[in-house]
Amino acid sequence: MDLKGKTVVVTGGASGIGLAIGKLLGSKGATIVIGDLPNAQMDDAAKQIQDAGGKAIPVAANVVNEAEVENLMKKAADDTGRLDVAVLNAGILRDGLLVKVDKATGKVADKLSLKQWQMVIDVNLTGVFLTGREAAIRMIERGNGGVIIPMSSIARHGNMGQTNYSAAKAGVASMTVAWSKELARYKIRVAAIAPGFIETPMVMRDMKQEALDKWKQTIPVGRLGKPEEIAHTALYICENDIVTGVTIEVSGGIRI
Repeated sequence: MDLKGKTVVVTGGASGIGLAIGKLLGSKGATIVIGDLPNAQMDDAAKQIQDAGGKAIPVAANVVNEAEVENLMKKAADDTGRLDVAVLNAGILRDGLLVKVDKATGKVADKLSLKQWQMVIDVNLTGVFLTGREAAIRMIERGNGGVIIPMSSIARHGNMGQTNYSAAKAGVASMTVAWSKELARYKIRVAAIAPGFIETPMVMRDMKQEALDKWKQTIPVGRLGKPEEIAHTALYICENDIVTGVTIEVSGGIRI
């Protein structure tokens, strides 16, 4: 796919990986619709995309709200006349062990709460389902085909302390395969990206420093990834018309 003149929706597009993807795809001539929670970063993100040579349209949307997701995809298609790429990037972390045992007493001192579980499932799995479904509807209606890029993670293999996140990201990888089969008849490709540990505001803010330091030591390339490196993978998926039904791991060689 040549991105010049195309419309790209990026959820969680106001910062981190989403913003990096918006800037790179915008620099190739695409109009970037930034879907994110209403915040002061959205206007700054739009300016950065414009400075990179793209066009940007901020649209406030919470991916767990069905009506807001419907509006996001409808507005993108109506305002630009098309919808070609949807990057389903919005996500959160709420880490915790399934059960935490006090070493001194041998008794269970804490547990992963239902709230922690549900918040991550709602955003990282249900949110991807809603945004992917609505993007597919608009692409089918416009009849131009398209590309859907869900964001999985290497945690999909099962990461200690991330029961909720691992389950959600494994679900995203499975949905990617199912959608690629269902939507191929409409000329819609679906391929996911599974980043490793990337220097994003979410990771640096929400991941416990002790766990982050431990993981840094196990990354074969010796460092965290950059959001721009994930953006290049999104560009590759867009431009290579035979890529579909796969989850591409971009992790610096780390294995879970």
